[in-house]
Amino acid sequence: MGENNSHLEVIVIGCGASGMMAAIAAAEAGARVTIFEKNEKPGKKLFITGKGRCNVTTAVDTPLFFDGVIRNPRFLYSAIYGFDSKAVTDFFSDRGCPLVKERGDRMFPESGKSSDVIKALTKELARLGIRIRYNTPVKEVLRDDVGAVCGILTESGERISADAVIVCTGGRSYPSTGSTGDGYRFAERAGLSVSDTY
Repeated sequence: MGENNSHLEVIVIGCGASGMMAAIAAAEAGARVTIFEKNEKPGKKLFITGKGRCNVTTAVDTPLFFDGVIRNPRFLYSAIYGFDSKAVTDFFSDRGCPLVKERGDRMFPESGKSSDVIKALTKELARLGIRIRYNTPVKEVLRDDVGAVCGILTESGERISADAVIVCTGGRSYPSTGSTGDGYRFAERAGLSVSDTY
C-alpha cells in the first residue's frame, strides 16, 4: 500500500487468524477495512487449535526454524523475517495476552485458553475501527473490465466495491469451522491454476 491509504477500501474475506492479522496490517497502513465472515463469530478454527489452548508460535530461533522446513524454505523468508516469533510474542503480550514457552519450544497463551488469543485479536480490530460482517458468505471476488479486483459479491447477492480484496479463507482442513476451500474457487474463477487438494 502507498503512503496515503486513508481513502482505500479494503475487504478481507475470512475472520480467522490470517484474516484478522491481514485486517490489522491494512488498517495500520491507513485503509478502511471490512471483514466478511461466513460464521457467526471470529476464529472458529483458532478456538480449537492446540486442544483449545492455541499453540501460537514457536520459540525456536529463526535460522533453526528453517532447518525444519522440508521443502523450499526460501518461500517463507520474507514472511518469517518480516514478522518473526519474537514479533508475534510481543504483539500478543502488548495486547494483554502474554505467551509462555512449553515443551518442544511451543508458545501458548499464559492463560492456557485459545479464547484469550481471539480476544486480543478482536480487541485490536475494534481499536482500529475494523468492521466485521458475520454470517455473510462471499460468493465471488469481482473484477472489472481489465481484470482488476474491484469488490465482492455476497451469497445474498449484495455487490460491495473495494480497492483491494484480501482472501484469507484457509484451505479445506476443517470444513465444520468454515474451511471449505472457498479461496480455491475464487482463484480458479480469476483464472489461476489450482493444484489438486485433498
